[in-house]
Amino acid sequence: MKKRPVPVTPQSAAVAVFAMNKEATRVAEEIKARQKKKTLDAGLQPFTLVKYFTFSSLFFILIFTLFLSWAISNNARKVMLKQSEEYSMVLAENLNQQVFRRFVLPTVVRYGNIALSHPEQFANLDAIVRGVIQGMKIESVTIYDSSINIISYSTIPEMVGRKNLGGPEYEFALQGIANSRLHYEGSVLNLLPVNQPPSCELSSYIPFRQVRETGEGTEAIMGVIEIAKDLSNEYTNIIRLQGSIIAVSSAVMMVLFLVLRMIVARAGRIIESRALERLRLEEKLNQAERLAHLGTMVATVSHEIKSPLGIVRSTAEILEKRILKVAPGNEHLARIIVDETSRLNDIVIEFLDFARPQAPKLAMGDVNVLMEKVLNFASPMIKEQNVELEIDLATDLPLIPIDDAQLYRALLNILINGLQAMEQGGKLKVATLVNSSENLVIAIEDSGPGMDSDKLDKIFTPFFTDKHKGTGLGLAITKNIVESHNGAIHVESTLNEGTTFSIELPVK
Repeated sequence: MKKRPVPVTPQSAAVAVFAMNKEATRVAEEIKARQKKKTLDAGLQPFTLVKYFTFSSLFFILIFTLFLSWAISNNARKVMLKQSEEYSMVLAENLNQQVFRRFVLPTVVRYGNIALSHPEQFANLDAIVRGVIQGMKIESVTIYDSSINIISYSTIPEMVGRKNLGGPEYEFALQGIANSRLHYEGSVLNLLPVNQPPSCELSSYIPFRQVRETGEGTEAIMGVIEIAKDLSNEYTNIIRLQGSIIAVSSAVMMVLFLVLRMIVARAGRIIESRALERLRLEEKLNQAERLAHLGTMVATVSHEIKSPLGIVRSTAEILEKRILKVAPGNEHLARIIVDETSRLNDIVIEFLDFARPQAPKLAMGDVNVLMEKVLNFASPMIKEQNVELEIDLATDLPLIPIDDAQLYRALLNILINGLQAMEQGGKLKVATLVNSSENLVIAIEDSGPGMDSDKLDKIFTPFFTDKHKGTGLGLAITKNIVESHNGAIHVESTLNEGTTFSIELPVK
C-alpha cells in the first residue's frame, strides 16, 4: 500500500524554516568560534615573532654589555699593571744604583766584605733603602742572595733569613730577566659592605747588578731585588669602574626594557584590536551573505504560501456564512479557520517585510505626534495590564525627515515588547529629546525582568525569540527601519531592573 504524501501546510513550512534557521545558526556559531581563533592566531603570530626577537635582542645586548664591562675592566687592569711595573722597574734600577754606590762599595772598602748579619751594615743598608722608597707607597723591599734562595734583607724584619720564598720570578731574575707578578683578589661583589674589600699586590723582580762608573750595569748579578707595591686602591677603583659600567648598563637596559615592553604591549593591543575588527567585518559580511540567502528562501516560501492562504481564508469565510444558515451553532469552526489563516498571513507578511525591506519614503515629520499615535493604539493594552505610563516629550523637538509608516511600526514593536515584558504591571517611560550630538533621541524604558548579556547580544538577531509566540523578526525589522533612516538603535538592560531602548535619528 502506497503512503500518501504529507500535505505541506503553512504551519509546517514555518516550522521547517525555523528548524533550518536554528541548525544554520548553530553551525554558524561553531564556524565563527573557529574562525575567530584562527584569525587571532594568524594576526598575532607575526607579532609574537617580533616580540620574541625584541626580548632576545635585549638579552643579547645585556650579555654584550656585561662582556664589554669585563673587557674594559680587564684592559684597565692590564694598563695599571704595565704602568706600575714600569714604575717599579725604574724604582728598582734607582735602588740598584743607590745600594751599590752608597752601601756595597763603601762597605767593601771599610769592612773588606759584606755581612748583613753585622748590625751596623744592616742598619746602613736599611737606612739607604728606606730613604729611596720614602713617600713612594712601597709595601716592602726584599733582597735575595744570588748563591742560595734566601732573603738577605727585607724592610719586613721577620722575613730576613727565610729560605726558598723566591719562586719562578726569582729564577728568571737570576738569569737577567726582569719580571713582575700581579696577585689580586675580589670582584664587584666585594664592594658590598658585608664582604672583604678587594686587594691587589704587584711584586717586581729585577737582578741586582754591579754598576760601573758610567752608571751602566754589568753582567755580574749579586742578587735579586723584589719590590712589592700595594695596588689595592687602584684595583678597587677599577672594580668600581666595572660596577659603574654594569650599573649604568643595567639601568639603561631596564629603561630600554620598559620602553620596549610598553611599545610591545601597545602594539599587541593594536594588532589584537585590528584582528578583532577584521573578524567583526568578516562576521558582518558572512552574516549579510547568510541573511541574503535566508531572505531569498523566506521570500520564496512566503510567496508560495500567501496565495493558497488567501484562498483558504476566503473559502472559510464562505463556509462560515453557509454553516450559519444550514447548521447554526457550528459556524465557530469556520471562524477558527479564518482567525488562524489571518494569523499565518500576518507571519507571512512579516517574513516578506524582513526579506524584502522597502526603502523609506522620507518626509518632514514630528516624532512627538508619531509617538502619541503609538501610545493611543497601545492604550487599551496599557490599561488592561495596569501599567503606569510616564511621558516626557520635548516641546522644542525639530521636524526631521522620516517615513511615518515605517517608523510607526518600529516604535510600536518596541512598545509592545516592553508591555509584553510587564504582564503583571509595571512602569513604562517614554521620552524624546535632542542630545549633545544634535541627534534626536527616542527612549522607551520598561521595568520588566530585564535581560542578561547573552540575550542582549542576540536581541536583534533574526528569528531569535524567547516567547512562545512570534517569529523573532520584530526587533530585526525595527533595526532595519532605524538604520534605513541613517539612525542607530541601542539597548541597555539589567536583570530584575528593566530595559531601555534608545533610537538616535539625525536632525540634519
